[in-house]
Amino acid sequence: MTKQIINSNHAPKPIYPYNQSVKFGNLLFTSGQIALDLDGNLVQDSIEIETHQVFKNLKAILHKANLNFEHVIKVSIFLKEMSDFEVVNSVYSQYFKPENAPARETVQVAKLPKDVNIEISLIAGTD
Repeated sequence: MTKQIINSNHAPKPIYPYNQSVKFGNLLFTSGQIALDLDGNLVQDSIEIETHQVFKNLKAILHKANLNFEHVIKVSIFLKEMSDFEVVNSVYSQYFKPENAPARETVQVAKLPKDVNIEISLIAGTD
């Protein structure tokens, strides 16, 4: 098997030396996404809006790989403040339904790139 680099023009370009995602076999690994819009501007009006922007970016990457949120196996959420957990979880539940929700971890971290409040990465796969 060889790895395949997958980048979407509908998600912000990486700001450091990495790709938006890498497909290996039937698995897609996304890089952590923050709330950047397509012009590279931060979207930080609220944690709710910031979280939706992150999921918009992840959706674009999944779509480029011919996948969607139903294919997601694992989600990693990094929060600057754990006090944002309930709001983030509310937004999260709009993208994943309990009956087929992926495995997940949510951790508080000291600092994130560009001093954002949230970063999310995914692992998705197909049969």
